[in-house]
Amino acid sequence: MHAGRPNDTHASGAPAGRSGGLRFDALLLDFGNVISISVFERQRENEAVLGLAPGTLDWRGPIDPDGDSLWQKMTAGALSERDYWALRAAEVGRMLGHDAWTPLDFHRAIRGTDPNRIVREAARRTVRAARAAGLRVGVVSNELELFWGRDFMDRLDLLREVDVLVDATHSGVLKPDPRAYRTALGALGVAAQRALFVDDQSRNVEGARAAGLDAVFFDIADAEGSFARVRARLGIDDRAFA
Repeated sequence: MHAGRPNDTHASGAPAGRSGGLRFDALLLDFGNVISISVFERQRENEAVLGLAPGTLDWRGPIDPDGDSLWQKMTAGALSERDYWALRAAEVGRMLGHDAWTPLDFHRAIRGTDPNRIVREAARRTVRAARAAGLRVGVVSNELELFWGRDFMDRLDLLREVDVLVDATHSGVLKPDPRAYRTALGALGVAAQRALFVDDQSRNVEGARAAGLDAVFFDIADAEGSFARVRARLGIDDRAFA
């Protein structure tokens, strides 16, 4: 858990409750696939980076769920998200002659030298617009450091713009456990009904709602539209940050 420690929460000093007449005081975002451009959207690029023939990585998760049997098992609850990525990483590792690749090995191999290039522009604009409107911003992730590594995180500019980071890599409390949301709310100093949560996994969205937060499902196939819906729900405008 990374909450309440300045080196890990990237506290900005922005006070809660500054959002005036807005409905919310805080925005909570998942990292993988929401803030970051998903692996699924970059498969052709990933193949080129890894030296694989085009079409080798034919699994595309929520973009083509019918063509991804492991994704279907995950969404049905037969696999955890960590299990999904462990299996995919091992599969790709074997293609490249590595016997025991982990999700961290896989993500390190495909991410390139600049971690900031995998951050969605719409995410940057939305975070900046939210902060300009007086909202506090947090990230609630199940596997941020586990999948991406600390060196990657330390060079991510956007993480320096958020007030709180809660990472289950350290806490061991994964969404949709209500404790994950409550930890973030406590660190932000806001009530559940004054926070909007965004995630690309339906079960995490449902978990947030069960914990008393409002929540928006993030559709990877319509990332710009998803962030537009988030900003509309918050009542903020990102045009000054385009």
